[in-house]
Amino acid sequence: MSDALILPSPDDPRLSRVVDGIDQTGAHVETIVVTERAITLFLNAREIVTLMTIGDHPELLAIGYLLNQNMLQADDEITAIDYDDDIATVVVRTRRQTDYEEKLKKKVQTSGCAQGTVFGDLMEAFDGIVLSPSARLKTSWLYTLTHAINTAPSLYLTAGAIHGCVLARADKIVLYMEDVGRHNAVDKIAGYMFLNGIEPSDCIFYTTGRLTSEMVIKTVKMRIPILVSRSGFTAWGVDLARKAGLTLVGRARGRRFIALSGQSRIDFDAPATRGADEDRRYRRKGADGADD
Repeated sequence: MSDALILPSPDDPRLSRVVDGIDQTGAHVETIVVTERAITLFLNAREIVTLMTIGDHPELLAIGYLLNQNMLQADDEITAIDYDDDIATVVVRTRRQTDYEEKLKKKVQTSGCAQGTVFGDLMEAFDGIVLSPSARLKTSWLYTLTHAINTAPSLYLTAGAIHGCVLARADKIVLYMEDVGRHNAVDKIAGYMFLNGIEPSDCIFYTTGRLTSEMVIKTVKMRIPILVSRSGFTAWGVDLARKAGLTLVGRARGRRFIALSGQSRIDFDAPATRGADEDRRYRRKGADGADD
């Protein structure tokens, strides 16, 4: 993980704080909770959305959000990204003039946590994307990668109540982002990839959240051919993955997983043995305390 470009920052005092409370016995306790703040995004002169986020990497979040909503194009020239922490505002300025007044009327609330939204014309871009057929997912990479993600220092292990997304190549973490909504973590990775010209055709995307239609659409729009989660699937997510030729792997825990789309990219080069699941202390919990 030492070669990763960005990793979680669990010790950053801006991202969590200590709160007093009591436990089940009535005894005083102190616990760490993640921060949550509103950041308003403008594209040129137009206010686009207010996002609830932990507040790190606001510029990457803004760029990735606009890309994944089809408001930025691959050939757009960004002339400035201005972030004002005092008023929690990001303004992205482009050479191309933009006007999305009609598009802003067609929001669809998604199943993602923190009330993610997508816009009604995303499928137009989705339908024309061809993912790399030569990309590979070795099971040895998958087992190494999921262990590295689940044991890396993170806000999740410190405080919980947060999602993580990882961009990887083979069994190496390239980027690891966290946020209160998994769609925010995705967008921060998309923003970094756009600004730094990262080639996606041989990448693997990992998310701690469910494999929903939104996750599939965003992964395909980033042109990443392989999507992995430790959580489960939705039916529409599976249908869209099969339509796009995306390799979709869920319930990836220890040496167990289920692939429901794009299985031809998987190389079974490491044994799947019983009793190899990761230590329970590294298992991510859902809102109800159950493994998500």
